[in-house]
Amino acid sequence: MVGPSLNRACLVLNQNYEPLSITNIKRAICLIYLGKAEIVESYSYGVHTISSSITAPSILRLLHFIQIRRPNLPLTKRNILKRDNYTCQYCGSKDSQMTTDHVIPRRLGGGDSWDNLVCACAKCNNKKGNRTPEQAEMKLIQPPRHPHFFFIVHNLITIPDERWKQYLFLG
Repeated sequence: MVGPSLNRACLVLNQNYEPLSITNIKRAICLIYLGKAEIVESYSYGVHTISSSITAPSILRLLHFIQIRRPNLPLTKRNILKRDNYTCQYCGSKDSQMTTDHVIPRRLGGGDSWDNLVCACAKCNNKKGNRTPEQAEMKLIQPPRHPHFFFIVHNLITIPDERWKQYLFLG
């Protein structure tokens, strides 16, 4: 099987098994041939040349550690809603009209940050008002947190091979 199968996605891991990027099988085979990477997981087919054959890599691990600076995820309403899976962090509903709520209101010194903004339905946001969850006698389902880099990866790609999930901390 040649042709479009060389353009199939291959997950590239750093030497320590941390996800780095996604490349295609053609580039992955070049990295293997040059001695820069090894196959961790393979697809069920191979790539053949005149003189050799190699299984098509699904997951590749670099043999030398690469230092990389991770991009920052911008703090936006859309990213807050995605992080919280469009679920109200007070009642658990998945209402279509979600808003963001300051856990500690601005008037009490709470600012715009990953650790202070949560997804909330309009009903809970109005009920809580300009108070803390304790003052409003409302409990958060889970505390807000700054999302990890893998949140970005998970939201930008479709996963072509289920075996990728364990390396992306999704399975």
